[in-house]
This record gives sequence, C-alpha cells and structure tokens, in this order.
Amino acid sequence: MIQVSIVIPVYNEEESLPELTSWVKEVMLREGLSYELILVDDGSDDGSWKVIQEICQSEKQVKAVGFFRNYGKSAALDMGFARARGNVVVTLDADLQDSPEEIPELYAMVQDEGYHIVSGWKKKRKDPLTKTLPSRFFNFVTRLISGIHLHDFNCGIKAYQLRVVKNLHIYGEMHRYIPLMAKWNGFGKIGEKVVTHQPRKYGTTKFGIERFINGFLDLISVSFVNRYKRNPMHFFGTLGTLSFITGFIITIQLIVEKIQGLNKGIPVREITEQPLFFLALVAVIVGIQLFLTGFLAEMMTSNNSRRTDYNIAEELNMDH
Repeated sequence: MIQVSIVIPVYNEEESLPELTSWVKEVMLREGLSYELILVDDGSDDGSWKVIQEICQSEKQVKAVGFFRNYGKSAALDMGFARARGNVVVTLDADLQDSPEEIPELYAMVQDEGYHIVSGWKKKRKDPLTKTLPSRFFNFVTRLISGIHLHDFNCGIKAYQLRVVKNLHIYGEMHRYIPLMAKWNGFGKIGEKVVTHQPRKYGTTKFGIERFINGFLDLISVSFVNRYKRNPMHFFGTLGTLSFITGFIITIQLIVEKIQGLNKGIPVREITEQPLFFLALVAVIVGIQLFLTGFLAEMMTSNNSRRTDYNIAEELNMDH
C-alpha cells in the first residue's frame, strides 16, 4: 500500500529535477513512508523530459507523464491526481522552493488529524515585491469571496486525502482555487501549515501579470459555476425578475403621472417621449431574456444531470 503520492508539475526545470527527486527520496526513506513520485512534464522545451526519463530508469518509485505542449499547471495537476494511488496526495513545485522536508508533517495532519486538505503558507517568502504584493491582494480577495481563511491559496505545497483529488476536476488556472472547489464539494475541513520557502536556485520565475489578471477572472468563474451549476435559474431568474419588476414599476409610475396630469389639466409629456419609458422598456426586455436564459439552462442541467455528479462519502449494506 502506498502511503504518499507526490505530484510535481514540471515546466523547464531540468536543472532542479535530479536534486529534487533525490531530496524527496531521502526524506521518504528516513521517515519510513512508502511513496510514489509522479512527475508531469507540462510541455517543457528544455531538457526536462530527457532528465525525467533518466530518473525513471534508475528510480522505480518515480513515474512520469509528458504533454506534447504546455497546457498549464492545472492540467498537469489534474493528470497527476488521476494517476495517484497513495492515501495522501502531496503536491510540490519543481523549482526547489518547496521543501520536501514538509511532507511527513503534512502527511500526519491529513492521515492522523483528519484534514481533507492542508495548505502550505509561505509566511516568509523569498520572492520580489512584484510577486508578493499582488499575491497578498489576491489572497485577501479570495478569502473574502470564499470564506476560507487561508493566507496563501496559491502555495504549491499542499496535502490532500486521496478521495478529495479523485472528486475534483481542475482546468484553466483553477489550481489556485482547489480549496474553494473542495469546500463546495463537501470537503470542508481545511487546515494550514507554515512552510519554509526556499530562494530560487535554478531557472526563472514563471509568474507574469497576465497570470494575476487571469486569476481573478477564474475566481469569478469558479465562484459562479460551483454555486449555480445545479440551479442556474436561481441566478438568472433572480436577476431577470428584479429587472422585469423594475421596468414594470417605472412604466406604472409613468402611466399614473400621465393620468393625474390629465385629470388636473396639467400638460404632461407623452409617455413614449420620456427617457424613463425607454429605460423601463429595456429593463422589461432584459428581464424576460434573463428569465428565459435561466429556464433553458435549468432544462439543460436537468437533462445532463447524472448520479456521478454527486460525491458519495460512504455506503453501508448496499447490494451492488
């Protein structure tokens, strides 16, 4: 039985891989933990895959998957999760900034203390301000939206129960929001551990401003999808109803004002000549469209609903 599966996405890290895999092996042997190391090469264009092939030939615990091109960290993690078999799954970055020395304690927190997820917190970061300041703002906003009190959502070192990763599908840049997605799938016991952050020894950072912008777009996306994917009418129907009622009330008000003006002999502009009338008309039309969108989305959701959409925690005395 494998106790720990270690999943490491790799992108242009040929220099760090031999040292990283040796370090992982040293820690696992010292702690007496059975393990598998899964390296997922995310379309590296340096010599990373060749180094991985050499490591796999000499180390039977090391397994590898290689992509034809770069798909992103989320795709690499998703592929590694699909192949993991250990009771606890630990993720590390390949740049040696995450220390394998943290693995035994992370394993104990998940295996012995029952955490669904334990996320690392790089309390003292060895990164420039251009990376740390946006990260702090990003984490602050994510805490507000998710209600999960983690200091570092994007920390590369995390530990999961095996059933957690098997019930998640991550894509795009969603790896930043795995704790959020796990919580909405019923895995709410999420812990945090302060981890050592090493200065970068080889290569250059893959961080760019576009990843910061994409991160917030993905936060909006994952928040919307996870909250409303099974009941889209709650979102579109609510907005549509509010828009329709607003337009209807404005129209009634204009009609009442017109009638009162006529009764009192006061000159009143034609309803169709008032800007408010067109605002009301737009609100009514938008409201109807939103409501119909929600109705159609609800029909599609019901047709595509499957029993596999639900995460089963346990079954007792069931005949299969």
